[in-house]
Amino acid sequence: MEQKSKIKRVAVLTSGGDSPGMNAAIRAVVRTAIYNNVEAVGVVRGYDGLIKRQFMGMQSHSVSKIISLGGTMLKSSRCPEFKEKSVRELAVSNMREAGIDGLVVIGGDGSFRGADLLCKEFDFPVVGVPGTIDNDIYGTDYTIGFDTAINTAVSAIDKIRDTADSHNLVFFIEVMGRHSGFIGLYTAIGTGAEATLIPEYDTDITHLCSYLDRERRKNKTSGIIIVAEGEKNGTAEEVAKKVKEILPDYDTRVTTLGHIQRGGSPTCRDRVLASVLGNRAVEALIKGMSGVMVGMVNNEIAYTPFEEACSKHNEISDLWFEISRILSL
Repeated sequence: MEQKSKIKRVAVLTSGGDSPGMNAAIRAVVRTAIYNNVEAVGVVRGYDGLIKRQFMGMQSHSVSKIISLGGTMLKSSRCPEFKEKSVRELAVSNMREAGIDGLVVIGGDGSFRGADLLCKEFDFPVVGVPGTIDNDIYGTDYTIGFDTAINTAVSAIDKIRDTADSHNLVFFIEVMGRHSGFIGLYTAIGTGAEATLIPEYDTDITHLCSYLDRERRKNKTSGIIIVAEGEKNGTAEEVAKKVKEILPDYDTRVTTLGHIQRGGSPTCRDRVLASVLGNRAVEALIKGMSGVMVGMVNNEIAYTPFEEACSKHNEISDLWFEISRILSL
């Protein structure tokens, strides 16, 4: 959707769960705005900040040295009240009173649903940047934070493998991802896990136990089982309990990696992706685009309408899942 008015002041916010690389995206938005003689405004604590007018002017030095930092300098929050139209109307009124005529939203699909409504209900220019470790946003091959999250998980699992081997243990390791198995699949391949349980594929616990028993007969005395968040058989602890009931002589342990996957200094790949997408988001607003998310598909910039980005999800490759199974033998 094109906007006739010239963009003079752009705001940027981070919403939903934090992800490594959000600061790099903020930095790119601010400096691209300044380069184009557009004022940059930071919104503190996401949509909640729009409602409470938590605006801060940002200059080039405001974002110095943040590219290597995890989290988000602008803070983030959940804002369930933003589902109310009257609250969204207040947010738009606050922005217009502050002279803000364009908004960049860095977040996931929940954040983009709110952004989509700002565009449709109030004709306010918004462009999105996909920031989530889950990698589940349609319209981009990779989301900001995913690469860092899987590298963090791989590093942790490599260390756990040492203990598993030393004591002949089977570890059930739970990774994040919400309803998406990307983190689980990538870390399973990257760590040589013996099995992968992700939401996109059904896993029969009896078959899993048969497989583990066959591996033990081949003198494989330890194992790593990756259990993705949202897996149909339950949490890693629940899966381990079911396996233990069938294989009582197995010595099992459970580790939940949790929010460690969200933190830490972003990888170079996440820094570059965030910088490019943040830059393109501001350029898109200046060119009159709105109601879209900026992503990277086949190494090319892609613009996906919010409605499509929110209604679809990145899909796990059947081939990649088959590869993870073959290489676990």
